[in-house]
Amino acid sequence: MSGENSSADDVQRVWDVVVVGAGPAGASAAYAAAVAGRRVLLLEKAELPRYKTCGGGIIGPSRDALPPGFELPLKDRVHAVTFSNNGRFTRTRRSKQMMFGLINRPEFDQQLVEHAQKAGAELRTGAAVQRVEQHGSAVPDRRTVAVVLQGGETLLARAVIGADGSASRIGAHVGVKVDQVDLGLEAEIPVPETVAEDWKGRVLIDWGPMPGSYGWVFPKGDTLTVGVISARGEGAATKRYLEDFIARLGLAGFEPSISSGHLTRCRADDSPLSRGRVLVCGDAAGLLEPWTREGISFALRSGRLAGEWAVRIAEAHDAVDTRRQALNYAFAVKAGLGVEMSIGKRMLAVFERRPGLFHAALTGFRPAWRAFKEITQGRTSLGELVRSHPLAQRALTTMAPEPAASVKAAEADADDADDADTEDSVTS
Repeated sequence: MSGENSSADDVQRVWDVVVVGAGPAGASAAYAAAVAGRRVLLLEKAELPRYKTCGGGIIGPSRDALPPGFELPLKDRVHAVTFSNNGRFTRTRRSKQMMFGLINRPEFDQQLVEHAQKAGAELRTGAAVQRVEQHGSAVPDRRTVAVVLQGGETLLARAVIGADGSASRIGAHVGVKVDQVDLGLEAEIPVPETVAEDWKGRVLIDWGPMPGSYGWVFPKGDTLTVGVISARGEGAATKRYLEDFIARLGLAGFEPSISSGHLTRCRADDSPLSRGRVLVCGDAAGLLEPWTREGISFALRSGRLAGEWAVRIAEAHDAVDTRRQALNYAFAVKAGLGVEMSIGKRMLAVFERRPGLFHAALTGFRPAWRAFKEITQGRTSLGELVRSHPLAQRALTTMAPEPAASVKAAEADADDADDADTEDSVTS
């Protein structure tokens, strides 16, 4: 907070940055803004720790986006993957080096929040946000956003970050648009020591019976996280897939401690990432990998970027500067995560039509298995892989040409950048 406004802000209790949602995206955003020395308030509607439907796989990009000194509360380290194609053609591939780790979300999220608090962010739980306002009687000036809680209390901020999940109220305010919605169903199954030992260090990935669907088994000590995911609209078939999957694995006799479901929403190419002084990140922005629906790394990375750019928006003194900083945030997201998402969408399109091809490649084609390992370890990304391997680029272009919408979205971004440099005023 700048010195000239500090006394006025203290009287009005204006936060530099208010973050809505204390999952990986929100905690990462709060940490980034607090490390920059700003007054940060992190709001969470639940009490922590709380359960979230999530496989809990921590791949290389997630690990690399964690705050310095963060020690992962790993339940297992994965060195082997068993692949099957709807229960058939099972094959296990192994790696000498760990590919990724497995965590329980309640512990992981709690630890991230604690790092944000140590950096100076203030946490408030049991605080459900009803809406945000950037105009009207609740807003004292054009540099302020009002965050209205259920019950009527109003908080003021120079910048707001929406990290409140896939059913985000802040995302609705920004106007987030999605073009892919999937249903994930999951069961946490406690198992005897003999069963747990059989799964130690090994996960199962099963390509499912519906287009684009797959299932997984992630071992976490004395519990197996077993889940499936497929396109929304296939609810009965998805539930049947999970039941058949559990039975096929010989786990039907064990009572799940938790059974849950969750919708994942993937943003459209032209979906906004901001409106005025409000940014969105993580699931609230529809940021996740479209093929695998992996979201933790996208949450951590976009959260950090949102925190960093929210600091700049908090310092902006007019609408033009606010707009410029918001566009910079959008460029930063799209240059990295956006490229990965674009390729992921094309990968999903191929996978929906040819799951057997993916299975054959990963189980029988050494370069494909090596690429899988390097992506999960964080040594490369889908984007880097396609850029640096002409064969992969040619295959993807042949089987799933890049949609024209992506090109149009990029052109629109360029136009927005030109406008931000020339316009006199911007309405949110």
